[in-house]
Amino acid sequence: MPETTWINGTYVTRESALVSAFDASVQHGIGLFETMMATRAGVFRVDAHVARLVESARELGLSDALRNDALAELVEAVTDHSELATGNDLARVRLTLTGGNLNLLSAAQPGPIDPTIIVHVQPATAYPDALFEKGAAAVIGDTRVNPLDPAQGHKTINYWWRLKELQQAAARQASESILFSITNHVASGTVSNVFTVKKGVLSTPIARGQEQTGAMPSPVLPGITRGFLIEHARTSGLKVEERMITVDDLLGADEVFLTNSSWGVLPIVRIEAETVGSGQPGPMTLACLDVWRNAIFSGPDES
Repeated sequence: MPETTWINGTYVTRESALVSAFDASVQHGIGLFETMMATRAGVFRVDAHVARLVESARELGLSDALRNDALAELVEAVTDHSELATGNDLARVRLTLTGGNLNLLSAAQPGPIDPTIIVHVQPATAYPDALFEKGAAAVIGDTRVNPLDPAQGHKTINYWWRLKELQQAAARQASESILFSITNHVASGTVSNVFTVKKGVLSTPIARGQEQTGAMPSPVLPGITRGFLIEHARTSGLKVEERMITVDDLLGADEVFLTNSSWGVLPIVRIEAETVGSGQPGPMTLACLDVWRNAIFSGPDES
């Protein structure tokens, strides 16, 4: 399978794509990542992805020396070098930033880090057409997300518990697990953002950085596909609400769909034993899916 990997300034093979046993990602699980889609038109919303990673690195105290433009140029250069995103082909691009040789216990005030930066380009995952034509099932996850955990709402490499939830969902013939916060409000999927549609109104949980002054922090990642669809919906004159969503809102919705950068828009037609709406992908869901698919092939759009 063709793929391209760049680590700290060097293109490497899969066999030589190694990091130190003393890297902070290995020693302490310290790192951030972004997953992007690339086509012949370029890496979709690369600037937004890079900006989110840089902001998280600053807010979590990993680094305040990263440059958005340099990282974006790097991602695009490695993607171009791979020659995978051609014609109607999609490439999956992952940018990973770890703490490098950072040792948080070495001094009271550790100096600047020497991060490990990895860009990996590979063919995008091919999802069955039936998932989008007939819709998918979701379950309610066992884990409750804690808004007071400072790492929540950031795309860190700590995905063990999320993957465990995803594996449990798959064992129940479901495509995703929907997570609730400790306040019993909908947070997200394990690897996705959640949207509901009710009487033509599009709703999604409040994301990190969008809370009202004095409100409890949100554990929800401000997804890039999520943001794109909110912008498009509002530009199109649709009503969009970013609000706290309850289980009754979720199960009583006319439509439910999940978004991420890999599948774009995934229609959900069943949650646990409950049928969502008509049991078929709804019109707003399918319209959002078409908008996303058209956008990734039409060229960069960072507005």
